[in-house]
Amino acid sequence: MFTSDDAYDNFMGRYSTQLAPLFADFAGIGSGLRVLDVGAGTGALTAELVRRDSTVAAADPSAEFAATLASRFPGIDARQAPAEELPWPDESFDAALAQLVISFMSDAEAGVAEMRRVVTPGGVVAVCMWDRERMEMLHAINQARAIVDPDNTADVQRYRDESSIRGLLGAQPELLEVAVEYPSFDEFWSTLLGGAGPAGAWIASLDDERRAGARDELYRIVGSPNGAFSLTGRAWAAKVVR
Repeated sequence: MFTSDDAYDNFMGRYSTQLAPLFADFAGIGSGLRVLDVGAGTGALTAELVRRDSTVAAADPSAEFAATLASRFPGIDARQAPAEELPWPDESFDAALAQLVISFMSDAEAGVAEMRRVVTPGGVVAVCMWDRERMEMLHAINQARAIVDPDNTADVQRYRDESSIRGLLGAQPELLEVAVEYPSFDEFWSTLLGGAGPAGAWIASLDDERRAGARDELYRIVGSPNGAFSLTGRAWAAKVVR
């Protein structure tokens, strides 16, 4: 059985690990910088920051994910904390980054304000989030949900489009793009069965008949592949300098 961190890695990690170097480049992260990874999850971005020889700290509100971060990256300052209440003093970092997190913050404006607080003057605050329709995997799941489970409201999260992210940071976002290949549809379907994220939780909530219907609809939506196929994920990224 998957643990929650295994399930997340299997479901979203294959995208977020590819996105991390693009996002770090976008934010201008290099060697020697003090960088905070906000909402770090299982550490896709954290790993990239460590690889770049930054001095890394990471926060996540999940106790399990915080423990995973501490275990995987013993040299970093990993803490259990929400973005809205970061447990570091003012001006502790050269940059604060939030990858694929802002839609899950209880108060994204407060989270970004906290990120601004903990960076030095001239430091960078950067966020990125999947676009609602340009992230093909999540968009396909939402399309299937609308057909199989129309009474279940699909993807009402904020900050999954250009205008809302621009409004949050006051900066023009850019699109970052990754592509993930699946060896088969069965393997793709298996990534949803671990219950990770809202999509996995929705699949887990279905009875056997509707789950089978969701599988059939997803197969159709992604093109009824007979072998390997790929899906593209596009995320809006925005940054400001304090």
